[in-house]
Amino acid sequence: LAVTNKLHQHVQISFTKRQKTMSDEQQSKDEIKWTMSKTRNAFVDFFKENGHTHWPSAPCVPLDDPTLLFINAGMNQYKPLFLGTCDPNNAMSQLKRAANTQKCIRAGGKHNDLEDVGKDVYHHTFFEMLGNWSFGDYFKEQAIEFAWRCLTEVYGLDPSRMYATFFEGNDQAPRDVEAQQIWLKYLPSERVIPCCAKDNFWEMGATGPCGPCTEIHYDRIGNRVVPELVNADLPDLIEIWNVVFIQYNRENDGSLRNLPDQHVDTGMGFERLVSILQNVPSNYDTDVFQVLFEKVQQVTNAAPYTGLVGEEDAKNNFRDMAYRVIVDHLRTLSFSIADGALPSNEGRGYVLRRILRRAVRYGRQNLGAELGFFSQLVGTLVDHMGDVFPELVQNQEHIVSVIREEETSFSKTLDRGLAKFSELAADLKAGTKFPSDAVHLLYTTHGFPIDLTELMAEEHNLSVDTAEVEKLMEAERQLSRDARDAKLAEAMGGKDMSVTAEQTSYLSTDLGLALTNDDSKYLWSSDVTGVVKAIYAGRQEGFVDSFGTAGETIGLVLDTTCFYAEAGGQVYDTGSMTYGNGGAFTVSSVQTYGGYTLHLGTLSEGAPALSVDTTLSLLPDYSRRASIAANHTLTHVLNLSLRNVLCDPRNEAQVEKLTKQGVSDIKQKGSFVDETKLRFDFTFPSSLSEKQLAKVEEICKANIVNDLPVFTSVVGLNDGIMDVGALRAVFGEVYPDPVRVVSVGADITEVMANPQEAKWYDYSVEFCGGTHLKHTGEAGSFVLLGEEGIAKGVRRITAVTGQIAKDCEARGEKLKSEVTECGSLEGSELDQGIKDLTNAVNQADISASLKIQLREMLQSYSKKLVAFKKAQEKELASAITMEVEGLVTAGDNATTIVLRRDFGINGKLAKQVLTSVGKKFKTANLNFMLLSADADDQKVFVAATSLNTGKDCNAWIKSCTEGLQCRGGGKKDSSQYTVDLSGSSSSVEDVCSDIIAKGNAN
Repeated sequence: LAVTNKLHQHVQISFTKRQKTMSDEQQSKDEIKWTMSKTRNAFVDFFKENGHTHWPSAPCVPLDDPTLLFINAGMNQYKPLFLGTCDPNNAMSQLKRAANTQKCIRAGGKHNDLEDVGKDVYHHTFFEMLGNWSFGDYFKEQAIEFAWRCLTEVYGLDPSRMYATFFEGNDQAPRDVEAQQIWLKYLPSERVIPCCAKDNFWEMGATGPCGPCTEIHYDRIGNRVVPELVNADLPDLIEIWNVVFIQYNRENDGSLRNLPDQHVDTGMGFERLVSILQNVPSNYDTDVFQVLFEKVQQVTNAAPYTGLVGEEDAKNNFRDMAYRVIVDHLRTLSFSIADGALPSNEGRGYVLRRILRRAVRYGRQNLGAELGFFSQLVGTLVDHMGDVFPELVQNQEHIVSVIREEETSFSKTLDRGLAKFSELAADLKAGTKFPSDAVHLLYTTHGFPIDLTELMAEEHNLSVDTAEVEKLMEAERQLSRDARDAKLAEAMGGKDMSVTAEQTSYLSTDLGLALTNDDSKYLWSSDVTGVVKAIYAGRQEGFVDSFGTAGETIGLVLDTTCFYAEAGGQVYDTGSMTYGNGGAFTVSSVQTYGGYTLHLGTLSEGAPALSVDTTLSLLPDYSRRASIAANHTLTHVLNLSLRNVLCDPRNEAQVEKLTKQGVSDIKQKGSFVDETKLRFDFTFPSSLSEKQLAKVEEICKANIVNDLPVFTSVVGLNDGIMDVGALRAVFGEVYPDPVRVVSVGADITEVMANPQEAKWYDYSVEFCGGTHLKHTGEAGSFVLLGEEGIAKGVRRITAVTGQIAKDCEARGEKLKSEVTECGSLEGSELDQGIKDLTNAVNQADISASLKIQLREMLQSYSKKLVAFKKAQEKELASAITMEVEGLVTAGDNATTIVLRRDFGINGKLAKQVLTSVGKKFKTANLNFMLLSADADDQKVFVAATSLNTGKDCNAWIKSCTEGLQCRGGGKKDSSQYTVDLSGSSSSVEDVCSDIIAKGNAN
C-alpha cells in the first residue's frame, strides 16, 4: 500500500513537473549541447575507439526474415551470427565487435506500440536503437564497463540517478551473481536490483540462444532513492540501456545448455537518451521532433505544440496528440517506404496503410489540415535525417509519391466517414455504446476503417463492442461464401447443396458426430474404408437416413476419408465409392465445412439405396490426383525459382535494385492447381523478360531432372521452423499450430537444425496442407506457358506438367523447326510463311520464352521480306506504268484509263504507281484510275490522278463509288479511297466491274 501511494504521488508530481518544464526549462536550439547528431556520433565514436566496427543499420523492412513484419530490435540482422549460421563468405561473419544505430519499427505483431502513440509522450512506432555487440569476444565485465563509461564519461550523466537490474534466477537458470558483483563496483547495493525472468532474461525464440540481461534505468528527477519505481512504467524513471548476455541455448525439451561462445547484445533507446541529455521532459521535446512539429504547424496553421496529454489535451481537441501521431507516423512511413515496403491491404502493407490513415485523420480532423498536407512533411524529414540515412534522400520522390497517392485516396473516404460518424454520434450520450451496426455501416458503405471508428469513439467517450462488430463482419464474409455456394449449386445441376452453420450445427449437436478424420488424404492406396454418418440431400430436403435416386446429387459425410477437399488453392479429388452388392457412388466434388468433409456426387444406375452407417470402399482417382500433385509440387518449385531469379536474397545488387522499385521480396498473392495446369500470382513491378522466363523454367525443369525427394513434416510454429530464412510463407496467412511443412530436396530436420544456412535458398520450403509427389521426377516435365499482369504490381504465371507439358514441348519443337525453315524461303513464299507461322505461334500452347524467341525470329525475317516487297512494288509500279504507256493516245485529246491490278490495300504502292505515271506522262492529257481488290478483307482500293486535264479526282472517285461505304481523300489532281464491303451484299467482283464501267463513262 505504501508503494502504491508513493506511485500515485509520483505520477501527480511528475505530471505537474512535465507542464512546468515545458515553459521553464525548454532550451533554444543554439543552447542545446547534445544535439541528436552529436549524441548519435558520440556513441558510435566511443565504441569505434574501443575496437568495434561501425556496421550499418539494416533496412527496417526485413528482406530475408519471414518471421518479422518489421525490424524491431538492433540484433535482428545479427541472428545468423548468434545462431552460428552466417555464411563465411559474408563480411558479417568476420565481425567480433560491432556498433550502430538501427532503424526499428514496432507496429503490428508481438511488439506493437501503434495504439499508444500520441496518447503519452514516450511511445513511438519508429525509433532508433543504439547498440553494441560482441560475438564471442568480451563478455559481462567489459560489457558493463563499456556501458558505464559511455554514460558517465562520454555523456556525463549523473551516476547517483542510475539503477541497474540483474536476473534474480529461477528453477531453470541460476541467479546472475557475476553481473550483480560487477555492478556493485559502480553503484551502491540499494540501486542494484534483482528482477525476474520477464524483465531480465532474454530469449530469441522458443529454442535457441538466450541468457540473462542487465538493464540500466535513469531517474529524471534525482535527489532520491526509489528502487521500488524501477520497471513501474513511469516516464520519469526509465530504462535507457539493456545489456543481454547470451550464454545459454534453449533446447527442444526446454532445458538450458551452455554455449561454447558467449555473446553480448545491447540496445539503448536513442530518443530517450537525447531527451535526458537535452534535459527535456519527453522524447517529443527534443530536436529529434521539434523541427518536424514546426513544419506541421507551418503546413496546417494550427496552434504550436505544447506537450499536453490526457484531459488537458482533450480541452484543445487532442491537438498535441495529433502532433505526436503525425510526426511519429511520418517517420515510420518514410523509412519503411524508403526500405521497400508499400501500403496495401494485407500484412505489412496493411499496417502501413493503417498508420498513414491514422496520421491523415488526426491532421484533417484535429489540426484542420488541408488535403495533401501529409506528403508535404516528407522533405523536412529528409533534410533532418538524410545525412545519417541516405536512403531517405535517394527515395524522396518515391516516398512523396506513395504518401500523396494514399493520402488523396483516403481523404475522400475520410471526409465521408467523418461526416457520417459525427451524424451517428451526435445523439449518443458519453459513456454509452456506439452502435455496432453503425461501425459496420461506416466500413462497408463508406470504406471507413474499423480501428479508426474505435479510436474516434474512444475520444468521444463511447465504447465499441468489438465482438458484436466481428459477428457483423463475419456475416459480411458469409455473403462471399454464399456466392461460392451458389456457383456450387449451379454445378450440382441447379440443386442447392450449400452447407451453412445450420447444417454443421445439426451434424455436431443433433447427431453428435465427430469431425471427419481426413488424415488418409495423404495416402496413395485404395484400401481405405469409411462409414456413412450423414446423407445430405440439399438445402430443401436436408439430411436423410437413406437415399436411392440415381443421378441426383447428394452429399455424404463419412467418419473417415482419403479424399482431398478443396483447400489452399488445390482443387478437390474426384473418384468413386462402392458398397454392398454392386452399389457405386461417383464423387464429383469434395468440400469441407467446419471440419466436416462433404463428398458430393451421384448414385449409379441400378445401385441399391445408400443408408447411414453403410461402409464404403473409397477410391479417389489417383491418376488425376497424381497430375494435381505434380502441378502443386511444381508450384512450390516455381515460387522458389521466381525468388531466386528475380529477387535472390543472396544477390545484394539485385535486391538493392529492386528495393528502389519498392520490391523487397517476391510475395505469393494467390495460386490454383488442378489436373490440367497450375497458376501462380506474385508481386513484381514489371513483366518478365525472355531471359528471366527461360531461367525460371530452366530451374523448374532441373528440379524434375534431378528427381529430388519431397519431404513433409508436421512441426510446431515455435519449434524453430519460423527461424528458417529460406521459408516461403504467404504473408498474413494464419497457419495452424502445428503446421505441415513441405520441402523439395532438403530434409526438414536438417533445415531446422541449421535454419539460417544460405544453401537452403536453393530448395523450396513452404507451409502447405496439399497433396504432393514423392519425387520431383514424377512430374515428367514442366512448361511455363504464359506470364501476364493481373493488377498493379501483381503478375500471373500459368504452367503445365506431365504429359501436357511434353505435348507442349513437342509442339514447340515442331514450330521452332518450321520457323527455322521459313528463314530459307524467299519472296512471296516467305511472306506467306511469316503470316501463317505468326498466327500459329500466337495461338500455340508452348513455352513462353520459346514463343518470344520464335516471334523475334519471324520479325527478323520480316526485315528480309521488306527488301523483297520493295523490289516487288517497284517492279509492279514499272509494269503498270508500261501498261499505261501502251494505252495513252497521242494528241491533244484527253485519255481516260481505268485499270484493276490486285496488290491488296496498299496506299504506299498506289502512290508510287501514280507518281511513276505522273513523271512518265507529265506533258500528256491523262485521267488515270487504279483499282486493287482484297477479296479476303472485302475491300476495294481506288486511286486516281489527273494530268493536265483539270479533272477533280475526288469527285471522279465518289461518282464511281456512290452508294458504297467509302472513306478517303486527297488533292484535286490525286486522291485515294477505300471501299469497305464487309457489311454489303455486293461482291468484290461486281463492285470492281461497276467502278471500272463508271470510271470509263465519267
